[in-house]
Amino acid sequence: MTLIRITAKRQATLPRKLCEELRVRAGDSLAVDVKVVGGERAWFLKPVDSLETPWFARLKRYARGKRHDLASIRRSVEKARRDERI
Repeated sequence: MTLIRITAKRQATLPRKLCEELRVRAGDSLAVDVKVVGGERAWFLKPVDSLETPWFARLKRYARGKRHDLASIRRSVEKARRDERI
């Protein structure tokens, strides 16, 4: 059994193994569902996409480390067209 301690600010740290099993990272959201199983309350955690995150924010990891000036963007689009990716 793994224990999770709640801080004074009602925050909790999930163990690495649990995060790996749920495939969640910092900033991800979890839905919590409470059900009665065998006469006891059980909490079920399920990863969900955050509805508050705009679609373009999810693309941030692809832009990391790349230039964002207009000339660079135009070159990138032109290269994608030449390579028939768009």
